[in-house]
Amino acid sequence: MTDKPATTYVVSIFEKPRWRTVLTTKDKQKALDMAKEIGDKVRIEEITPKPKKR
Repeated sequence: MTDKPATTYVVSIFEKPRWRTVLTTKDKQKALDMAKEIGDKVRIEEITPKPKKR
């Protein structure tokens, strides 16, 4: 199996006193568009699981 793990993009916005997740998607462009629409105090995290060793 040579399946590449899927990357998940998490868009979060800072609302005092913590970060709140707004969107979780597998589409990078959708994540970037959402962050652009929200404006300031936004971050995008990329999460890629490591493949399991056998």
